[in-house]
Parts: sequence; structure tokens; C-alpha cells
Amino acid sequence: MTSPTPKVAHDAAIPRSVADFMHRITDLCGAEHADWAENFNACFANTLATTVRRHDDGTTFLVTGDIPAMWLRDSTAQMRPYLAIAPQDEELSDLIAGLVRQQFRFIGIDPYANAFNETPSGASWDKDDRSDFSSPWLWERKYEVDSLCYPIQLAWMLYANTGRRDHFDDVFVAGVKRILDVFETEQHHEDSPYFFMRDTDLATETLDNDGRGTPVAYTGMTWSGFRPSDDACTYHYLVPSNMFASVVMGYVERIFSPDLLDDPSIASRAARLREGIIAGIETHAKTTNRDGETIYAFETDGLGHHLIMDDSNVPSLMAAPYLGYCAADDPVYLATRRTLLSDENPYYYEGRCLKGIGSPHTPPRYVWPIALSIEAMTSDDRQTKARILDALVATDAGTHLMHEGIDVDDPTHYTREWFSWSNMMFCELVMDYFDIRVRR
Repeated sequence: MTSPTPKVAHDAAIPRSVADFMHRITDLCGAEHADWAENFNACFANTLATTVRRHDDGTTFLVTGDIPAMWLRDSTAQMRPYLAIAPQDEELSDLIAGLVRQQFRFIGIDPYANAFNETPSGASWDKDDRSDFSSPWLWERKYEVDSLCYPIQLAWMLYANTGRRDHFDDVFVAGVKRILDVFETEQHHEDSPYFFMRDTDLATETLDNDGRGTPVAYTGMTWSGFRPSDDACTYHYLVPSNMFASVVMGYVERIFSPDLLDDPSIASRAARLREGIIAGIETHAKTTNRDGETIYAFETDGLGHHLIMDDSNVPSLMAAPYLGYCAADDPVYLATRRTLLSDENPYYYEGRCLKGIGSPHTPPRYVWPIALSIEAMTSDDRQTKARILDALVATDAGTHLMHEGIDVDDPTHYTREWFSWSNMMFCELVMDYFDIRVRR
């Protein structure tokens, strides 16, 4: 996206625990990888220093970077690496808990929206968008399955890493019920009230069929209007997002088990969704590549159509093991991975400076650092991780920060100077290289 507003600055302090963690990473990198440490420290500090807004009511609002709104997806990824420190820092844990509360407050306002304003200002990406619901809190109302997955992931991981439960409050429970309602409704999209229309010449910015999208048949998967890139789906069962949904439904089952919130009704609804979605993926979302290998499609419609590609944003097919859907050595995943890292994926590019997966969201031959970080974190080869880390720091155009997309032949050409999600995915990769991982 091109930013409609200039970058904003904030005065959030860097906690002592974060500074100590940055020193630890610097020591681990040593002289051999001092450039990794320099970029890690810049990225890790940048999110807290520039995107965090703490509210008096204990909630936390995060701008995504150079766009003055909070995405449910991005905000989770922006905060997730700090969970490695949160068990030792109550203030940081409170900051993350405040984000969970803010996310579920927003879901209570509208579970179909992808991005929200800090106040009910009426600001929006496009004031002329048409949908079945509107609110001055909404920055954009592109329905994306993953937008409802990420807040559940963060809520679960905050508990798994710190043991705290206070964010599992009434607003959280109500939000989970709304998520279940939406996922169940969108298993039968023909019964859904949702539509989205934007006056634009870009087909990726609006939905066909009077805003309801192209036809689908029932599969057990849940419908998504848009991808995590905010681009419209071609076929509306977005497989990576359904993989993610099946995983977070498992988190819901555990949260509402007798050991925690003890609500068998919610747990059983989540179990049915998880089982139905997985059955839908395994029955309807597989196809064959040009070598005749069975692979996962990126999108399908239950009507026999399959799209072979991957996008840089997470969830992606490349990210399936990272999300927890399958093992990294799963044969279908490995065949899918080989396909994605080849020219059979129309968004795989190789150039003078970079090779990897790009996106229809950015210009041709632009590779995304987020995709490179995921490619590395889903590899069991330490040399691959090091090669990609070297490539990322060598193509940052001297900013010591990550960008959205980078020209594979000239890294001084890039999109989004300030993109906090990308910064934190790089940080996760550095941590992963040194076997520092957030518990899931």
C-alpha cells in the first residue's frame, strides 16, 4: 500500500528487559554476524518506540507503521516476539495483555473488519466503501479469516508463556463467540450478510458479484473475502488461512477446557469447526503440480478450481509448519514448498540481489522480507537461515529496517519504509537462529 499519511512518532520508552535482550542477541551474533545484531536492535526497538500507544484504561493500540490504523493481524505479529521476555517483565506482559483486550474490544464492534481507528474518528482507507455495516471505528472492512485467528493466537501465547489469565475476561469470551459465529456462518457463505464493494479499477480491491465474491460450494472450510495482503481472493476458500483457523480453534478448545474457562459449549463448537475445516482442506484443497506431485493449493472454491501460488503475507502455504498445521517434513508440505520456490509459483522471483516469494500486492520482481523470514524459519537447515539473514541485512538500503517488498535487482527500490510487521518477522528469524522461540 502507499501510505496516505506521514509517519508518526511516539515517546514509548524501551524497557530495561528489552534492552538487556538486545544485548543478549548482540553477544550471540558476535563479530561474525554483527550486521544481524545491528538490524535486530533497530527493528526490535522500533516497534516499541514508534507504534505503541498505551491508553489509560490499560489497553494498547498499535499503528501498523506508515498507516495510522491498527490491523488485528499486524498488531499480533508486532508484539509476538516480546513474549520471549514477558515472563520476566510484568510491565511488558501488561502491554501485551492490553493489546489482547483492545483486539477483542474491536472484534466486539465488528468481527468482519480488518483494521480499526484508535478513536471513533471516522477515518478510513476509502470513505466511499460500501458494506452491510459501518462504524466510525473502522478503518477498513475487508473480511479476512486470519484477522480473527491472530488475536486468539496472541491470547493463547500470552497464557502459554506467562501463565496469566486475566485477559480471558468477559470481552474476550464474547469476542470468541462472535468469531465462532462468523466462521460457522462463512462455512455457508450464501447465508452471510457480508458484502464489500469499492469503486476502483483494481480488481484486487473489491469483491465481484455485488460484493459477495465468486461462487463457492460447501467444503467445511470457512470463506474469506480477502487475503492477508488485503487483496481480494480469486477463489474464496483461502487455504493457508483455513490452516491457521484450524490451529487456533485448537487453542480455543484448550482455553475453554475444564483446566481454564470450563465452557464445554464453546469448546465443542471450536472442535467441530476445527474438524470440519481440516476435513475440507484435506479433501478439497489438494491438487497436483506440473511434476504430478500432490500439493496444497493456495485457494479453491469447492467447485473444482485450484490456484497454485503463494503470497508473502502470513498465513501462507510456506508458513504451514510455522503456524502449527503440519510438520516441516510432511511430504505434501515439502512438495508444496518445492513448487512455491520455483517458477510454477507466478510470484517467485530471482534477481541479482535476492530470490524469493513476492506478491501481487507489490510490483513484479519485488520479494518480501516477511516471505524470506518464513522460508528460513520453516527450514531445518541452519545454512539456509544464515544465507537469508545475510541477504536481508544486505538489501535493507542502509536503513537497518525491513521493508514490504524489495526489487530483486536493486534493493534501493522498495515499498514501505516503515513496516513494523516486517521488522518483527526479521527479529523472530534472528531469535529462531539462536534457538530462542516463543512457546505456542
